[in-house]
Amino acid sequence: MIFTIASRELRSLFFSPLAWVMLAIVQLLMSYFFLIYIERYTQMQSSLAQMANAPGVTEVIVAPFFDTVSVILLLVMPIITMRLLSEEYRNQTLPLLFSAPVSMTEIVLGKYCGILCFLGLMVLLLCAMPLSLALGTTLDAGLLLANIIGLLLLVAAFAAVGLYISALTAQPTIAAVGTFGALLLLWIIDAAATTGSDGTSVLTYLSILKHYQSFLRGVFNSTDALYYLLFIATFIVLGIRRLDSHRLQD
Repeated sequence: MIFTIASRELRSLFFSPLAWVMLAIVQLLMSYFFLIYIERYTQMQSSLAQMANAPGVTEVIVAPFFDTVSVILLLVMPIITMRLLSEEYRNQTLPLLFSAPVSMTEIVLGKYCGILCFLGLMVLLLCAMPLSLALGTTLDAGLLLANIIGLLLLVAAFAAVGLYISALTAQPTIAAVGTFGALLLLWIIDAAATTGSDGTSVLTYLSILKHYQSFLRGVFNSTDALYYLLFIATFIVLGIRRLDSHRLQD
């Protein structure tokens, strides 16, 4: 049933013009930034040639590219995920799912897997740009792989938050605003660590950006990967509990 719900969700996404518009916007924006980073690298080549341990193409172009991708996806993710469950509430199709021989866990996981497939396609298209550099130069495979893994984990975390917020309301607009607020808070929460107040280490650990920065540096830390997996699991469980409570109210 998880596969059935996921395929249904994926089909509904591709039948919606919103999904195609988001794909086009993200690709156009990142193509623009990608060309900017290439131009900046060509301007720096004379200076880099005089450095003993000069950074390569991967450090100067690819890592900043993935850093920018994370910001763009933070902005568009609420729009992509806002209809996951709120649309079911608004169209009153959720009772049909409740009456089917399917558990709340299967519904949530099916919805989540469906949106992940769409986001995986988006990440794959984005990765084609830095990978194209391999045609003319040598890339740092380790750094590139760490960036891709980090982006996939980050996108999966964004989607988990969006799914949960979408389960709280029947209004997609409210879900989008709530998701953006939650993601932005989790993005900048480690700023409190600069104040030196108590509990700053906890705030730093909770920051979704802090863990992503390690992957951008090419460091694959099991602690960062575990953070994202626990983060995703937490919001999926919250979404299941929210859906279950809605079923009991009906």
